[in-house]
This record gives sequence, C-alpha cells and structure tokens, in this order.
Amino acid sequence: IKIYKDALDAMNRGNFFYAAQKFSEAEKILPKVEQSAKASLMSGFCYYSINFYDESISILGEFLRKYPADKNRAYVSYLIVLSYYEQILSEEKDIGPLLISKTKINEYIKNYPNTDYALDLKFKLGLIQNQLAAKEVYIAKYYIKTKKWIPALNRIKIVIEKYDRTVFVEEALHRLVEIHFKIGLTQESKKYAKVLGYNYQSSEWYKQSYKVFNKDYDDKKKEVKKKR
Repeated sequence: IKIYKDALDAMNRGNFFYAAQKFSEAEKILPKVEQSAKASLMSGFCYYSINFYDESISILGEFLRKYPADKNRAYVSYLIVLSYYEQILSEEKDIGPLLISKTKINEYIKNYPNTDYALDLKFKLGLIQNQLAAKEVYIAKYYIKTKKWIPALNRIKIVIEKYDRTVFVEEALHRLVEIHFKIGLTQESKKYAKVLGYNYQSSEWYKQSYKVFNKDYDDKKKEVKKKR
C-alpha cells in the first residue's frame, strides 16, 4: 500500500516514469486482486501520459489477460487503442500505424459500441480515413509526376471506392480527369469532370478540372475582372 501511495504522489507531482515503475512494483505485492488491477492500470496510464506507447500497450494488454472480469476493461482497451492512434504519422510516412490503428478502433467499436469511448473513436476513425486517403493521393501524385499512369489510376480509384466520404474524393476525381486527358481518353476525362461538377461544382478542384479543357480559363477571368 505504501508503494502504491508513493507512486500516486509521484504521478501527482508529474513524475510519470517513476510512478509507472512503482505502480508495477505495487501490483506484484498488493493483497487484493482489485488493488493489483488498479495498480496495473495506473502504470499503463502513466506510460501513456509520457508517450511511452509500446510500454503502455504491453502493460495494459497484460492487464486484459490477467484481470478478465475487471470493471475497467473498457477504459483499458480504450487506452490501448489511443496508444496505437497516437503513433500515426504524416501522409508521407509509413502507412502501417494507420492500418493498425484503424483495425484496433473497429475492434473496440464492435466490442464496446455503447460507450462514450466508442463515440470518440468513431470520430478518430474518420480522421484515419482521411489520412489513408491522403496517402493514396500523395502516392498517386508521385506516379503522375513520373508519368506512370496505370499505378496512378489504381491509387486514385482506391480513394474513390474506399474513402468516398473523405475530403480527398474531390481531388481524386480531378486527378482522374487530369490523367485520362493526358493519355488521350478525352471522353472518359469529361465523364469524371461531369461527376465532379455535379457533386462539387463550387469546389476548387472542379475549377482545376475546368481548366484542363479550357487552357485560357484564367485569362478570361482576369479579363472579365478588368472590365468590371
């Protein structure tokens, strides 16, 4: 009990690393199962608080194995998912953490659908979908730059098919217009331009697509503005 209190005092002073170690020490010798479970949870939380995500995942995962009937399982599982989520990198980097985080969030929502934590994770899932779409667009633009049209089309179609509710679907449609026009499939290009115009006529990407077929679009705009 004294070790647990020392850990609690350290945590309240902001010394999370020391507190995490002391909580783990207390877990092994506390007399009651409920007390040991609480110490394990606190240790995982302390590691999470200082961005030691691998340690947090390890300890909290052990918690779920050792204390299957504990009342805090939903919260512990939530902390594990957050530990994966916090490791997400920018769209130019490795896609692995995004995919793992997406899987973990979906598992949590399935297991604990009616919790406030699930509501928060549904919002985070939307952010992950946007980042996955951003990665596909980023890679597609590289292929466009190097004139590798087939790989570029494949990446863009992933956005259209899997991430059609994200903000990147507008750019994806524009890229389809752009690619098909460059490879001489004008009718196909116009087809996607119509889809973009029908759904996102006020979009900046629709204007960019319009300029694909009307090279002097900017010059005409400037002329009209000058006359006004």
